[in-house]
Amino acid sequence: MPDQITPLPCACGQCALQAYGSPIVSAACLCSDCQQAGAFLQSLPGARPVLDHHGATRFVLYRKDRVCCVKGAELLRAHRLSKNASTRRVVARCCNTPMFLDFSGGHWLSIYGGLWPAGTLPALDLRTMTRSKPEGVVLPEDVPNPGTHTFSFYARLLWAWAAMGFRVPKVDWVHGDLDAQ
Repeated sequence: MPDQITPLPCACGQCALQAYGSPIVSAACLCSDCQQAGAFLQSLPGARPVLDHHGATRFVLYRKDRVCCVKGAELLRAHRLSKNASTRRVVARCCNTPMFLDFSGGHWLSIYGGLWPAGTLPALDLRTMTRSKPEGVVLPEDVPNPGTHTFSFYARLLWAWAAMGFRVPKVDWVHGDLDAQ
């Protein structure tokens, strides 16, 4: 479905991404970093929830060459869990909407599931990094719940990278860091 265009606006509509084609995978991450970052991001003034009732962060992964910012790039700010972290979580500063997670050196963007209008979020393929789930959480068995990333997860990423000619496009439309503690 390379012709499919998915508009992904922030909560107030001042910033918007577009994703083209089909996603690589639709996942919920329960790693401790996503839990920590999710708790912080959803605590920002006016922010939407990031963590679900299991403590997971919902993402839809797209090739970097199939995502662009079509509006409000000047509003995008990066949040890192530590000064030297290679992972940045990008927020639309106008309304504190989490937009995507970018792994430095990665060929994909993990777009926050909260950007999809109600009823349009791609179906969940799997939960990952469940070994870090919060104590007492019992996950449903509606999708695979591996403790770490699986071979098939990495295979999907590798297949997408091969389809890109093993390129790693730069996401250079984020303007500065999130000024929040």
